[in-house]
Amino acid sequence: MKQLILTAAIFLAAISAAAQTDQLHYIDATAFPLYGKIADSTSTTYGRLSQSTEDVTRKPVARLGRNSAGLSIRFRSNAPEIHARWHNTAYHMPHMTDVGVGGLDLYILLNGKWHYAASGFTWDTSSSKERKLIANMEPVMREYLLNLPLYDNIDSLELAVPDGYVLEGPAVDRPVRRRPVVMYGTSILQGGCASRPGMAHTNIISRRLDREVINLGFSGNAKLDLEIARWMASVPDPGVFVLDYAPNSVASLIDEKGEAFFRILRDAHPDVPVIFVEDPLFPHIIFDKEAYEEVTSKNASQKALYERLRKQGEKNVYFVSSRGMIDEDGEATVDGIHLTDYGMMRYADLLAPVIAKALRSRK
Repeated sequence: MKQLILTAAIFLAAISAAAQTDQLHYIDATAFPLYGKIADSTSTTYGRLSQSTEDVTRKPVARLGRNSAGLSIRFRSNAPEIHARWHNTAYHMPHMTDVGVGGLDLYILLNGKWHYAASGFTWDTSSSKERKLIANMEPVMREYLLNLPLYDNIDSLELAVPDGYVLEGPAVDRPVRRRPVVMYGTSILQGGCASRPGMAHTNIISRRLDREVINLGFSGNAKLDLEIARWMASVPDPGVFVLDYAPNSVASLIDEKGEAFFRILRDAHPDVPVIFVEDPLFPHIIFDKEAYEEVTSKNASQKALYERLRKQGEKNVYFVSSRGMIDEDGEATVDGIHLTDYGMMRYADLLAPVIAKALRSRK
């Protein structure tokens, strides 16, 4: 009987110890480095615009600036599993996955490269979410990168590992934060319609070039607002500016404001390369005559702006043609405009080498 009681006691103690080990202690993600922001002075923790910029810009731009597109959390841990819980606005769009709109995805540094590991989402549509991102790993120290939603507003975010394991800031500077790539554009640049955050082409480029990328994509609203140029110009030491606003612009707007937008950047950073990007040749323009004329006219204005700057003596400018941008088979979009993961990869294939070349030109 005594042996039976002793065995039961040991068994219960083992269960208790296991339960204690499995207990989670959540830590606010603000304890870890946040990548993809120009400055900490944004109106919300996971927003992209300063309060002063929100106050003077158009309301749609201010609203979209509170989306967490392109932001990511860096940390490391030796835990066998990683947990996250977050609260957002539970925004939904019919042409984009909920994971891309309001979910997370997790990457692990493996053999010097960022390797996708898991996605964070829930099956219900509530704004409060909790997810075990990954489990059953060997308990060794690893470097993690957690991409935040491309469209939703994150109100809070916490991370956790089981008790007894380490959850702390990163030990390596990856991606490199020095001289970030600052990109301005439309819904495509914001991430529409990647299946998950890491598949937005800005995040793909960040992984490929091992460089922090600041995503200033404003869905439907990249209309050369000069206050956005001033916000971009506030980056202390940018590596390169990428201007990819053409899909939301028209030829007359580029003619009217394109050089003024550029001059704000150039006056603040005389030596920083600036890359101008044409509007993609969307598949439907083969059939839609009006759409064809609109795309070709704005691309002509974008090219004319670039050539005019070159004639004025600007040497540190680059131009990316739309030819072959998203392939010519018509299979790169979800709705004729916004990119699938395939389209995002094609876009990154085109832009990444140009950005890399521009970065190398910096002394």
